[in-house]
Amino acid sequence: MPDKSFYATTPIYYVNDAPHIGHAYTTVAGDALTRWRRQRGESVVFLTGTDEHGTKVQRKAEENGVSPQEWVDRLVAEHWRPVLETLDIANDDFIRTTEKRHRIGVQRFWEVLQESGQVYPEAYEGPYCVGCEEFKVAADLEEGTGEFAGQQVCRIHHRPVEQLSEQNWWFRLSDYTQPLLEHYERHPDAVAPRSAYNEVVSFIRQGLSDISMSRSSVSWGIPLPWDEEQVVYVWFDALLNYITAIGYGDESRTGFFDRTWPADVHLVGKDILRFHAVYWPAMLMAAGLPLPGQVFAHGWLLVGGEKMSKTKLTGIAPTAITDVFGTDAFRYYFLRAINFGADGSFSWEDMRDRYTAELANGLGNLASRSAAMIGKYYDGILPEPGPYSNADLVLQDHLARAALDADAAMLALDFSTAIGAVRGFIDAVNHYVTDQEPWVLAKDEERRERLGTVLYTIAESLRAISVLYHPIMPGSMATLWQSLGAGESVGPLADQLVTDIGWGRLAPGSTVAKPGQLFPRLPDEETP
Repeated sequence: MPDKSFYATTPIYYVNDAPHIGHAYTTVAGDALTRWRRQRGESVVFLTGTDEHGTKVQRKAEENGVSPQEWVDRLVAEHWRPVLETLDIANDDFIRTTEKRHRIGVQRFWEVLQESGQVYPEAYEGPYCVGCEEFKVAADLEEGTGEFAGQQVCRIHHRPVEQLSEQNWWFRLSDYTQPLLEHYERHPDAVAPRSAYNEVVSFIRQGLSDISMSRSSVSWGIPLPWDEEQVVYVWFDALLNYITAIGYGDESRTGFFDRTWPADVHLVGKDILRFHAVYWPAMLMAAGLPLPGQVFAHGWLLVGGEKMSKTKLTGIAPTAITDVFGTDAFRYYFLRAINFGADGSFSWEDMRDRYTAELANGLGNLASRSAAMIGKYYDGILPEPGPYSNADLVLQDHLARAALDADAAMLALDFSTAIGAVRGFIDAVNHYVTDQEPWVLAKDEERRERLGTVLYTIAESLRAISVLYHPIMPGSMATLWQSLGAGESVGPLADQLVTDIGWGRLAPGSTVAKPGQLFPRLPDEETP
């Protein structure tokens, strides 16, 4: 059997909310991680998609006078698929929970659990948050304020919960309290970061209660195969996307499923950690399936000190940023400025400052100066390097260390540190240019060999930078790569491996062209 693919997923996003930068943050992180893995020579499967069932969708479609299917088709076509293009996402698959392959897999999964006695019928009465699409317990609620004073509201949405009374089917979650604790004791990295792990283990130690896995008052969902009056509870429908997308329930795709599952990492926001690190592994245990290698819960993106919210009008559309700074700068900023796993604040001022200092004046100016000097002193032809001096060798050693450090950090999902390692090398190259003064060397014909070595060193450094930064900024790094005469960007920069960055890969005699403005200077007027 071929080696297992590295399998990474984002959550499937609930379609009723238009994509904002919080959704984009998770997707960009997954894309950068999987691009990096591909550039290590690994087989990769990267999945994202949309969650399209549930009460909110059904009600919103009714409000707009269309069927739920028409409503979700419109939202996916107009909002969710376009944002992947805006952010240059190289996902391998896009799963929709309204697809036939998903419905078949979901029904097969719950049929297996029903046949093995893992579900049973019982009445449910209690609070339900439509915003979360989640049954709530007392600890999830708080006293409302303002217009909701005197009512119990959801701690997340700050809106009143609904009291439901239904005859549903229940999943025997309580049977998995001890098995889950034992699993996490054996696999302490199965939930990250450590704060998320501690939260999950603490929750499980309180003892798990059985949970309703179906709804009888909702028609927009996947019917239970043994009870068509009930639909699968939207979360227990949505979580299964991770296996239905790769062939669960489809005998013709058994080989692909076996090469892909279990997932190596589920990337999620910390607000949906419990579903992914408690309910989901319990479901898999009940079905006799392997558990994912890791659930990584990143922090929230905050605007004005609050988590982004469509209700509070603090959600920012990705295009509001990409239209000003460009796609690659968007990707760079959110992975560089915020430690993945911790909460982070977004501000236009900080993004503008980082864009100018680190991209426009840092990397962009270096690439422009390099091409200009090779054009001026060698008619745009990359010179042959002569003997390397100590300064050149120090720079080569720095590159080797930076590549190793970046690789280790990327594999640990520490994107900020990985980018910092590459940026440290860029700073070293800029200092090298200042110290070596190629414009002074060019005035002395007897030092022409040294001039060629210096300019080759700068260009070769840029070649390495384009490889290391490609998973973060694929568009601009492909442009830089081509401008260096390195060839067309076939595959991830002509199959250059981030783990074998090397030195001397650029061929002397190739044509070096100006890359244009990789990161154009911003207009003087204030950003939004």
